[in-house]
Amino acid sequence: MTQPQGALLVGSVNYDDAETTMRTAAGMLGDRLRRIPDGEVGKRFHWIMFQPDVLGRADGIERIGDEPIPFKAGLDARPLRIADGVDATGIVLPPLGYADAAIESYTVFRRLRDEGAVPVGIRFQVSLPTPVAIISSFFSGDDRAAFEPVYAAAMLRELDEIVAAVPHDDLAVQWDVASEMGIIEHAAGYGKVMDAWWEGDPFDGVVSRLASLVDAVPAGVEVGVHLCYGDAGEKHFFEPTDAGNLVRYANAVIAASARELSWLHLPVPIARDDVEYFAPLASLAPVAELYLGLVHREDGAEGAQRRIAAASAVVPVFGVATECGIGRAPEGSTEGILRTHAEVAAAW
Repeated sequence: MTQPQGALLVGSVNYDDAETTMRTAAGMLGDRLRRIPDGEVGKRFHWIMFQPDVLGRADGIERIGDEPIPFKAGLDARPLRIADGVDATGIVLPPLGYADAAIESYTVFRRLRDEGAVPVGIRFQVSLPTPVAIISSFFSGDDRAAFEPVYAAAMLRELDEIVAAVPHDDLAVQWDVASEMGIIEHAAGYGKVMDAWWEGDPFDGVVSRLASLVDAVPAGVEVGVHLCYGDAGEKHFFEPTDAGNLVRYANAVIAASARELSWLHLPVPIARDDVEYFAPLASLAPVAELYLGLVHREDGAEGAQRRIAAASAVVPVFGVATECGIGRAPEGSTEGILRTHAEVAAAW
């Protein structure tokens, strides 16, 4: 059986601040990591759920419903709409919050590295959602097509701020890709069907959109893709029969991108320790680093080893990760999850 090499922290980590995340990750997994995220602390703890509060401040954007829909961390989960009579192209969005958070956390990262708490050579990882995630989650009807280019431009401005503030050889950018998998799978997840709003083949649309995001990350900055089926309540919005559509999508994006992926992450459901799930990986296009999200807190190293054995029958080289971020894992479980990564993966 192959012993995986290296580990990837997908993004969120269940600690209160970036310094705790980075110190703990470096201390427990330092020689297995090539990148360390800040744990998506603060308002980013629930992934994109803080974006309606940001976008709702823009002139021309309205919340749907008169009363807030309370969400954890004091967020308002009401969806959004373009106000009547407003031309979406004229909407000016406030900063989305991703660049500000990244720049603040990079200062912590650099200080910890200077202190020796973070090993030299590890990059600072910034995880960003795709515009498709925000549009599909918070807008509906014709507003989705109208607002998508506005939000996409705002996200690229956030990316530009990040790459201007963080030295390229210190930076790794990961695109978090969940809603696209829902569209590909025709999933009825989280209370509504996840469908496309653009003309033409939905698959072609999600491929071209992600490829353009990959190419937007400049040379010298690492770029990775995290494919995902969601983790609300630690449950997927869709349970794949195998890795076939993950591989199909990844291959198409790799072919459509002008630059190479630095890494690719694919999720592995906890129930799948059979070779059949992993069989499509035999046709996966070559990537510099492949990470399989086969670490689960519920069955630890024992369960991870079963899934590693099944994956090893198909793909000879890969690293390990969880299937999604671990920010929403139960309090007190984080170190155990990190320890499992260390137990099953070899150092670089």
